Order: sequence, then C-alpha cells, then structure tokens
Amino acid sequence: SLFTTFLLYFSFFNPQVHGIVRRSSSFNTGRIEHLYKNPQAHIEGNMKLHYGDLTDSTCLVKIINEVKPSEIYNLGAQSHVKISFDLAEYTADVDGVGTLRLLDAIKTCGLINSVKFYQASTSELFGKVQEIPQKETTPFYPRSPYGAAKLYAYWIVVNFREAYNLFAVNGILFNHESPRRGANFVTRKISRSVAKIHLGQLDCFSLGNLDAKRDWGHARDYVE
Repeated sequence: SLFTTFLLYFSFFNPQVHGIVRRSSSFNTGRIEHLYKNPQAHIEGNMKLHYGDLTDSTCLVKIINEVKPSEIYNLGAQSHVKISFDLAEYTADVDGVGTLRLLDAIKTCGLINSVKFYQASTSELFGKVQEIPQKETTPFYPRSPYGAAKLYAYWIVVNFREAYNLFAVNGILFNHESPRRGANFVTRKISRSVAKIHLGQLDCFSLGNLDAKRDWGHARDYVE
C-alpha cells in the first residue's frame, strides 16, 4: 500500500498529518491526488510526506523523532491475501515485524506516554472461522501468511499496551470497499470486468474460489 503509516501531530493552532510513503520510480500517490487539490490539506502545509518503509527501523525512528506525533495509524501492509503465499517472508517482515518496528520506535523516541497508536488489524485473523458471526472473543485461526503476520502484529500491540501502558489498540477491520480499492481485488475486478463486457471490450473473466464467503462494508463507515 502507499503509506506505511500516518503520523498525526496535533495542536489546537496547527494540526498536521504526516504520511510515510515508499520510494518508487513511478508516482504512487494516485489515491491521495484529491488531497493535493485541497488548500486546507496540502497547500497550507498541513499534510507532509516522508520517504520511509516498515522494513527500515532506522528511518522510522528518525521520522517519529522528528515529527513527534500525538497519534499514529499503522495502515501499511502487503495486504493481498493470495499474493502473501508468493511473498510469505516479505509479508511477515512488513505486516508483522514492521508493526514491532513502529512500536519499538515509539519507545526509543521516549513517546510511550504521549502517543496513541492504532493498528489496522484484519478479519483474516479469524480465517477458518470458529463461529458465525465473529466477535472480539472468537478464537483466531489464520489461514494465510498474511493472516499469520497480522496475528503477530495483533499480539505485539497487546504486549506493548500491557508491558509499557502504551495507548495501543487493534481495529479488526473486515473488507472495506470504495472506488479507490485496487483493481486486483475481487470487488473492483468484477465491477470493472462487467463494465468492459458491457462496452464490448471483454468477453469473459475468471475468478478463484467461488465458495469463499466475505463480509464487506464501505470504507467511510470503517473510518468513522
């Protein structure tokens, strides 16, 4: 994904949002282009981007120490479940150990008592579901390298909360959809393919497991 994390520095007179973006040879800011056109967000300097990566603990420490945020939202991950089987080690490094690097950077920078940390967790923790519907006490049963990596991240957040009294929480998000969803995810794949078939640009398209069941919500609701 574009951001490894959002860092929020907030004061009553000068609230700011800092984002960490991975370096790429091509522009990868398509999903936030609308913010660049918002004078209250970008032109006035209230949104700033920093190059960094969840696999690089040094850069995380430097950025967090520079920004000294009051809130951190870790939205970064290799977030494609199927691809996680092909990139299992990378997924573990970014999604699992990357969360640890962020938490450890908070501790290294001496911000344990001043930062609120949010971890974007996932319904893939439930994997082979043990009950329907799931709730916070449903046992976890991940069925992919992505789910397993996110499970490590979930528990390391709990550990930092209990060990250091850090304000650290997991938000277990089910599939959240919007027009900005990537085209290689099933909702966009279906909707784009149906539109192309209607326009005569495509004859058919293929899907994977038709027996899989997922719950979806709108991204706006999840943000709220």
